[in-house]
Amino acid sequence: MLEITGLEKRYGDKGVLRGVDLTVLPGQVLGLLGANGAGKTTLVSIAAGLRSADGGTVKVAGIDVARHPGQAQTHMGIAPQELGIYPTLTVAANISLFAQLAGLKGQAAQARVEEVAHLLGLHDRLGTKAEVLSGGQKRRLHTGMAIVHRPDVLFLDEPTVGADVQSRTGILEVVRELAASGSAIVYTTHYLTELEQLGADIAVLHEGRIVAGGTIDELVQRYATSSVLLRFEGEAPAAPSPAWQSEGQTLVSTLAAANPGPAIAQVLAELGPDANRLNGIDLQRASLESAYVAITGGFPQKEALDVVAA
Repeated sequence: MLEITGLEKRYGDKGVLRGVDLTVLPGQVLGLLGANGAGKTTLVSIAAGLRSADGGTVKVAGIDVARHPGQAQTHMGIAPQELGIYPTLTVAANISLFAQLAGLKGQAAQARVEEVAHLLGLHDRLGTKAEVLSGGQKRRLHTGMAIVHRPDVLFLDEPTVGADVQSRTGILEVVRELAASGSAIVYTTHYLTELEQLGADIAVLHEGRIVAGGTIDELVQRYATSSVLLRFEGEAPAAPSPAWQSEGQTLVSTLAAANPGPAIAQVLAELGPDANRLNGIDLQRASLESAYVAITGGFPQKEALDVVAA
């Protein structure tokens, strides 16, 4: 449904996208990960026909976006990071406007507006002006305007930034519903838990290139490790083996095994009486987060502060 080949974009001497290849199938949710400045928004903007590329091609439903932008855009929906709602219009008018732009008219348009509002928990706000909505409600309305015409390809760029828990839940549910109906979805986020909840496939964009991709399980198996930290009362004992390192009051190990339990049991047995001074165990199992760190060498921005506004 979406096919990107050899995509390039430069700003001056800086190559923001350097030969990106990406394919998204009908019914697939693709989580596009990368640090700020990695090129995610540029990639989405070019794919949606909002910016021009310096090289490569983008096809949506087999249509070349650069050559036939109008025709391609009838198959797309996009919710960019910045809110694009009309504050003086009602919720119903905002959604209806985009339904009409997509060719929906009359009762069909009205029915779809009401359906989208219900899906996003805005059915009791249809007559409310957008300017008085809460931040989370505005974010849901923004998403509703992008999905009202059931696009074949949907681009969601940080769709839950600033959203409350209810709004995030509603948006994720809508993404699942669209994928189940056959839409191809590109979903950029710094909140890795959302991609796990969606069961998304992953593509990691780093320094302008896709450097890793696959299912979450594949990436975890290929790149992730489990980390273990043993905390002691007083100075930590000497490392019982090369797999462990003594640091102050802790013993630290990075284990390649997906299940570090047996290794913890073994080291405790090797410590002998020193094990009686153990105060606690901090365990991080292999996860999408640790795989991302291994791939890029850093955490996604905001993930360490994965909180939502009230």
